Amino acid sequence: MNKHAVRKHALAVAVALALLPALAMAQDATTDARPAKGDAPTAKAEKKAVNLDQMVVTASPGALSKMSSSISVSSLEADQLADSGAQSASDILRDVPGIRAESSGGEGNANISVRGLPVASGGGKFVQFQVDGMPVLEFGDIAFATPDTFLRPDFNIDHVEVVRGGSSSVFASNAPGAVFNFITKTGQEKGGDIGLTTGLNYDSKRLDFDYGQPVSDSTRFHFGGFLRSGEGPKSVDYTAQSGGQLMANVTHDIDGGFLRLSAQLLDDKAPVYLPVPVSITGSNGNPTVRSLPGFNLRDGALQSPYFQRDLAIDANGNRKVTDLSDGYHSKVRAFGGEGKFDLGDQWTLHEQFRIASNSGDFVGPYPAEVNTASALAQEIGGAGATLAYATGPNAGQPVAAGAVGGNGLATRVHLFNVTLPNMDNATNDLKLKRDFQLDSGPLSLLLGYYHSRQDIVQDWHWNTYLETVQGKDASLLDVYDANGNKLTQNGLVAYGTPYWGNCCVRSYDAHYDTDAPYVSLSWQPGAWQIDAGLRYDRMRARGSYAGASGVTPIDVNNDGTLQVPEQTVPVVDNNAAKPIRYTKSHLEYSFGANYLLTDELALFGRASRGARFNADRLLFGGGLLDNGTAPDGVAVNVVKQYEGGVKWNTRHTSLFVTAFYATTQEQNQDVTSQTQSLISRNYKARGLEVEGSVDYGSFSVRGGVTYTHSRITRDAITPANVGDVPQRQATWVYQLAPTWHVGDFDLGATVLGTTKSYATNPNGLVMPGYTQVNAFARYNVNDRNAITLQADNLFNATGLTEIDQSPGSVTANGLNTARSILGRTIYASWHYRL
Repeated sequence: MNKHAVRKHALAVAVALALLPALAMAQDATTDARPAKGDAPTAKAEKKAVNLDQMVVTASPGALSKMSSSISVSSLEADQLADSGAQSASDILRDVPGIRAESSGGEGNANISVRGLPVASGGGKFVQFQVDGMPVLEFGDIAFATPDTFLRPDFNIDHVEVVRGGSSSVFASNAPGAVFNFITKTGQEKGGDIGLTTGLNYDSKRLDFDYGQPVSDSTRFHFGGFLRSGEGPKSVDYTAQSGGQLMANVTHDIDGGFLRLSAQLLDDKAPVYLPVPVSITGSNGNPTVRSLPGFNLRDGALQSPYFQRDLAIDANGNRKVTDLSDGYHSKVRAFGGEGKFDLGDQWTLHEQFRIASNSGDFVGPYPAEVNTASALAQEIGGAGATLAYATGPNAGQPVAAGAVGGNGLATRVHLFNVTLPNMDNATNDLKLKRDFQLDSGPLSLLLGYYHSRQDIVQDWHWNTYLETVQGKDASLLDVYDANGNKLTQNGLVAYGTPYWGNCCVRSYDAHYDTDAPYVSLSWQPGAWQIDAGLRYDRMRARGSYAGASGVTPIDVNNDGTLQVPEQTVPVVDNNAAKPIRYTKSHLEYSFGANYLLTDELALFGRASRGARFNADRLLFGGGLLDNGTAPDGVAVNVVKQYEGGVKWNTRHTSLFVTAFYATTQEQNQDVTSQTQSLISRNYKARGLEVEGSVDYGSFSVRGGVTYTHSRITRDAITPANVGDVPQRQATWVYQLAPTWHVGDFDLGATVLGTTKSYATNPNGLVMPGYTQVNAFARYNVNDRNAITLQADNLFNATGLTEIDQSPGSVTANGLNTARSILGRTIYASWHYRL
């Protein structure tokens, strides 16, 4: 889809949302069924897609309806999550206005931007993922261990609340941009679900289940999880998805409160989808993106059954064998508790904790260079170098000129191989609240204290391979010099990544303790809801980190012979480890007000200043001094935000419009670039965010559109970047989700789109806009049984989220690397309600 068509789609969504009031007025004029003011919320049959009467608990001083609160918040119910086609935690966020979630990497490692806040180096730096109000990880952009990697949504999720900006600066640490709270079921109603899902044009089998019920007037339980196995939506040709999850909780009500214990056990593998070879031709401003012969951009992968094993030297100097099928191997063993106690005299105590043992692996092939096979052979082996197949059905046979892979191409692969032995996270949040009944209206005082401990222990042992450019069943290649001497080791070109200066043989042993007292006042004088809050974050960083000081000869495969790659092996030099030793603090605030003009119309505004304390991204990029300390401006980044808008709510229609303005400080490091340099920039962004819905009988539609104008205002390292649009920031991002209920059938779609954005700074190559359509059809066999046919990316659109090898310009030969949204995936499911 060309850029003009995408822009038209975005404008069409904006116009449709702007017309919601007119549609509602026209319909309401023909009916007498509107509930009187003060009536209870509508029944389930009249449930709204965007319900402004819904109570919100995330990043809030207390349970308030969306209509009454002064924060920008969206919520997605379990049925909306199922119908949207979301395959991961970050997929879910694509459905929320103000959020740009690039979930093209599979079930983790997503890049997430909120209202123009930058994505300078992957992950979601300014956001926090939570489960039941507690962080999954303290930081949203830990290299190769982003929170979405350790979060697998399933039938346990009741709904998701998303708070953008505002109060998140006071009620969460390190999340000035947004809080994503995945709220689980607690067994308040007896029942459960069983679901079986199978891929129709790809190999995947999954069982989901959950059940809960009260066991007495005061006690209830809930448990659920999933099991799965399969290749996944890309052509890796081996079992890349395997594992499952079990979550459970039990709740006991007490006078004026409750006690709850919860547990999670996750052990799951999913494939890592990194950029792949692609053809990008034309001009920088209007590029043409095509798949290469033999390699489909949307469903091809560099993973292969003929590239399954890696041998490396770990951070302790030991030999380590890795199975590439580990991919995202996420392991979580978590235990949590929550209690709410009535202390009398209007005092309430709310205590919550979560202790999680997190570990796993991140293994994925990354194409650091794509070229003709002969050119790469000569780069590695000099003039006259030749190639032979190292693995696959032709192993040992010489490669005929131009015949490799059917397209004559090869890629120098850097195997991103990171072991995550300790990503443990322990958090505790204690809140003491006092309610006062004043003549002017109720006043609430909340005093809180938050503590967290985040461990970041990682071992990087990246190696370099040479591989054919094939979308399925690629083979590794060996290189021989002009004299016939073998220069590689079964397709392994080098231990380490000498093409990138051996950047990525590393060891992290970092630990971050965060303490944050906070206070909030909430006052309701008449039609006003006014709140103000302060938070004082203090982070203590301790530990060490080390890289390779050089290379040394090691017989890595222990065969008694030093082959060419074994003559220069980089090994972590623990004797030259550098310390991490700094303590930083910062004061955050947020002030907001909401005014109910009528029961159906409200105005709100908010000013906030939040902070993000930098962690592992400061290491290796020059962010820390040699003594382990960090300058203030580097260790803590400040985000200032202003927002205001209008909320309009009738029986059939909801409309939520927010204007926003933000300034951001950013220090970061791109761990996947050759330069490995520190980023130091300031940004500003302004825009408009619209969310709305119309619900009439059997038809409903919800949607959103976000306009963002964002610019770099300062760049300490590359001043020429000032005035550029930040990379991956689109002017328009939009969503539209219509649903029809016709007899025993449910039909629906989710339309997700974005206009163009730049692949990098300085602004060069454009990533074209795109529109993705997910659609479903469901037959309700009876009250308990339903069969669903779902197609994600129905029209098989290409949507680039990342360009890596040459993000600044079109290359002379058109060869590049990029990551796209997944191609068309079709699957069927059977759902039984217990």
